[in-house]
Amino acid sequence: MIDALRLHLNKSQKVLITTHKSPDGDAIGSVVSWYFFLKNMGKEAHIIIPDRPADFLLPFLKDVEYSIFDQGFEQDITCFDTLYCLDYNGAGRVGKDMESFVLEFPETKIMIDHHPHPQDFCEIMVSRPDVCSTAQLIFECIEEMGFIHLLDVPVGNGIYLGMLTDTGSFRFPSVKAKTHEVLAYLLKIGVNHVQIHEAIYDVNTVSRLQLRGYAIAEKLELFPGLPIGLISLSLDELRRFDYQKGDTEGLVNVILSIEGISIAAFFVEHEDGIKISFRSKGKYFVNEFSAKNFMGGGHQYAAGGFSNDSLSVTIDRFRSLVGELTQMA
Repeated sequence: MIDALRLHLNKSQKVLITTHKSPDGDAIGSVVSWYFFLKNMGKEAHIIIPDRPADFLLPFLKDVEYSIFDQGFEQDITCFDTLYCLDYNGAGRVGKDMESFVLEFPETKIMIDHHPHPQDFCEIMVSRPDVCSTAQLIFECIEEMGFIHLLDVPVGNGIYLGMLTDTGSFRFPSVKAKTHEVLAYLLKIGVNHVQIHEAIYDVNTVSRLQLRGYAIAEKLELFPGLPIGLISLSLDELRRFDYQKGDTEGLVNVILSIEGISIAAFFVEHEDGIKISFRSKGKYFVNEFSAKNFMGGGHQYAAGGFSNDSLSVTIDRFRSLVGELTQMA
């Protein structure tokens, strides 16, 4: 597929770049790095994000041309010859409002993604579930197509952002030797890794810290005799601490850091339903469990889910299934 991607790149001129709903660091890093790479090739590019990202990710978009779909997208799509689908493997991942936009795009659609079990909705698909992040896959695509000379600091900043956030600061099992080779290259060309890390992890507000402290002190539930922990937050609790998008980022990993815990679940109530994050380590995998029981999926050790039921009903259902979850090891 790399050859097909290179051939299409050489003839395309004006492209749209998309990513999934509730974009995380890998999503933003991937679209930003691909945007600057295409600009370096002399292409016209525009990024479309389904909804607003967390505040700490917005600075990474300051020098790109982008739209937030749920706030309005008014450009004529017939002017664009390509739609890039980065960091998602199914059209439904962009959300109900934007799904038809993706599926009905009249020209070539290209997927670059690292999630397992990709759906067949793009003409060109570069799918590598063994790669730690889509951002690293962006690097590999650029390198394998012979365009490494076009990988400058703006491109590298996005790649580093995506790799940093999707690997838990390079501590997850998905990190391989190639990941560190890519990091070495990025540092050699001048990517400021300290600045990026600080922009992601050193931007706490008092209310964010208070929310996280409350969640850990008051809402942590452990399961006696089982390596499982969970935290849940209701809509009222979020409002109590002036919740802003991104304030609970990484809380599920805090659960997983507890000695003896190998499976972590985090339930958050939103206006449209219950969003769930699963994390695991060792012999326990969470993606199939999430897909089977909570309309979700993802990686073996990191998956998401969703429930239309109330928060209490959703958590009770999870409690009834913990035996199944531990038996899947």
